[in-house]
Amino acid sequence: MSAHALDHDLDDLATLARATLVREIDRSGAWDADPVWREAFESVPRHLFVPYYYIGVMGGFERVWGEDPDPRARERWVRGAYADAPLATRVRDGELVSSSSQPSLMAKMLTELDVRDGDAVLEIGAGTGYNAALLAHRLGDELVTTVDLDPEITESARRHLAAAGHHPTVVTADGARGVPERAPFDRIMATCTLTSIPRPWLPQCTRGARILAPLATGLIALRVRDAGHAEGRFLHTPAYFVPLRGETRPEAPEPRHLDGLPRRVRSDELFRFLLTLTAGSLDPYEAYALWEREDQPVRERYGITVSGERAWAWLDDPEGPYAWPLP
Repeated sequence: MSAHALDHDLDDLATLARATLVREIDRSGAWDADPVWREAFESVPRHLFVPYYYIGVMGGFERVWGEDPDPRARERWVRGAYADAPLATRVRDGELVSSSSQPSLMAKMLTELDVRDGDAVLEIGAGTGYNAALLAHRLGDELVTTVDLDPEITESARRHLAAAGHHPTVVTADGARGVPERAPFDRIMATCTLTSIPRPWLPQCTRGARILAPLATGLIALRVRDAGHAEGRFLHTPAYFVPLRGETRPEAPEPRHLDGLPRRVRSDELFRFLLTLTAGSLDPYEAYALWEREDQPVRERYGITVSGERAWAWLDDPEGPYAWPLP
């Protein structure tokens, strides 16, 4: 079979795999509140954004790529590109530094971003460019800006976006500083985990803007009141992302030993969320006492307030008894 015929078969396979992924996300209910996103996922070809990715194997990572001489390996690459799973896209010294998020989580986040036609969006963490392409498909290239600290990441994101026919603004800079030259923004969406809310973002937002970002192991949705104030609660959804890198990012505290706590608690996902959120403020035993006293609170009971130079996390009420400073 000719190379051209093989490529044609791969294109057909990609179309089928994309349709299967869209049906899977549909069943998950991720975009129920804003089904317009379905069309973006149907249209934007994810495989163009992951020309290769890495699969964890014993002792390291195996690269799966679209130019593999073995046609079965290329098929495996296409199928993997449309799995509803995160894909490791950049590994350095054995450590994951960039990934393409799980598509159903991306769909959930885009839906929660609550965009309207005409909204200007800043994405923190360009990744492969796939998320920026979904945004650009819906809003138009001119309203989408994506930023990343790593020039290799932004260069490949530009290349992938162009291959898919999209040309949003791609900026190489520290995402914690925002992109003031493209402000103001109606929405800011981070695709990397934060330890606090970067203060430079707020003055770059319009009044009433929405900020959606992974923090601790959850997703915080903030409403911006003005250049110095924002507040909001965590969503139900758990979220695990590569950390935001950059000189302005405070270091996350070291994980603490949990010896002495009941085993069921040590592995409880919501208790781990509380531990991460209160790192540096509560020791694990204080966190456990709070956890039991407050009936094992779900994520939606927690929130974050930014007011001037102060930022704090809280349970139930920003001015209530349970509040912990953020960096």
